[in-house]
Amino acid sequence: MENKGSDEVEKLKTKFLSAWHNVKYSWALKSKTSFSRNSPVLLLGKCYHFKAEDDDSPTEACCEPFDEDFVMGNVEAFRKDFASRVWLTYREEFPPLPGSTLTSDCGWGCMLRAGQMMLAQALTLHFLGRDWTWPEALALQPLDTQTWTTTAAKRLVASLEASLQSSPGTSDHSLLPVHQAQAQAPGSAEEADAHLKEMYHSTLVSWFGDSPSAQLGLHRLVRLGLTMGKQAGDWYGPAVVAHILKKAVEEAMDPGLAGITAYVSQDCTVYSADVIDSHRAPTNDQPVSSRAVIILIPVRLGGEKTNPDYFNFAKSILSLEYCIGIIGGKPKQACYFVGFQDDSLIYMDPHYCQSFVDVSTSDFPLQSYHCASPKKMPFSKMDPSCTIGFYSRDVQDYERITQELSKVLQPSAKEKYPAFTFVQGHGRDYDLSASLTPEKREWPFIRDPRRTVTTAGDFVLL
Repeated sequence: MENKGSDEVEKLKTKFLSAWHNVKYSWALKSKTSFSRNSPVLLLGKCYHFKAEDDDSPTEACCEPFDEDFVMGNVEAFRKDFASRVWLTYREEFPPLPGSTLTSDCGWGCMLRAGQMMLAQALTLHFLGRDWTWPEALALQPLDTQTWTTTAAKRLVASLEASLQSSPGTSDHSLLPVHQAQAQAPGSAEEADAHLKEMYHSTLVSWFGDSPSAQLGLHRLVRLGLTMGKQAGDWYGPAVVAHILKKAVEEAMDPGLAGITAYVSQDCTVYSADVIDSHRAPTNDQPVSSRAVIILIPVRLGGEKTNPDYFNFAKSILSLEYCIGIIGGKPKQACYFVGFQDDSLIYMDPHYCQSFVDVSTSDFPLQSYHCASPKKMPFSKMDPSCTIGFYSRDVQDYERITQELSKVLQPSAKEKYPAFTFVQGHGRDYDLSASLTPEKREWPFIRDPRRTVTTAGDFVLL
């Protein structure tokens, strides 16, 4: 009886904490973000200009591109592109996470969510291409702080009442617009192509569902984190998340994910032979086949703060179409960087607690997995510890990527050392999770003491 009572108390605490975080992070939402009409906006390799061709105004006026009455330049294209990216946030009322009684990741799972978003972008490139946009993207409503905060407060009361009455709480799906699946068989080639892409879109999102069976869901990531000494409720840094994502992709059993794998750099060094081997890895169906590779590079762009000399480097990286973004953020507050304008980063924010969605149904709502409200943050506030991601479709694509990135990585007059390097050959095989303590895993530039080989790519971070 004591154990049962203790479990009930823990469940009550968990629900209270989850609901409180929901209110807390709802207050953090901003309904609008200002953009300059005179500066280009870069979003994962796509460039957008909000200034109309016939607008010769010299002023540095700011615009809010998501206002209904604002039409200028190709702002609508930017809106659609941004809203088409998969948005993964805190969730609540899902099945308990491995090794815990937690049914929500509010307050601690933001880096895992940011990692999921970066992985989702890689899969979008793999299955749909960079030019794909979601047909319903422009129909999404921007997040409204007051409305969502009021709802969060009501859910706090409802959750506590349900807990005190010992009755299971119900998830409020009334805020999630219903996704209307197309029941008719497509009639033309264009309709068939659109229908196929929507199937890929839904399947891709379902892989990130919050259930133990989801291939790339939070439950799977937490289970893999246990092997690295991380528990549900712990803080996950960008370097550890990179290794968790790699394992998740490698261990995914869905046939749709058989054609893609992941590689994590060692000591800020990408070993080309290892990446090429990943491209050419054998599978069960064929002796040797070509697989796409998600390249994840944990780096540290400075000491206590991000070194300003790396700002232009980050801009150059986010200007590449095969870049799948950067996971990082502020200290202990992760986000997913997808672009920039002037001296501000554009990012997707996982800090909102939404209701659990059952992605096992054929027509589950997709709207809560997309966001119409971009956020901006000065480069100067970016935490120096981050993980950069790239998508390489095949060996030829990788060779092109290395050539282009080698130019980006050339140190400028101010920069003394590149953020990371490419070297020929194989890296020493070692298990980061076994050789480093949890604290040191978040310092990806620490050299493996067993390494004796030196290369021209060795460097010291500023």
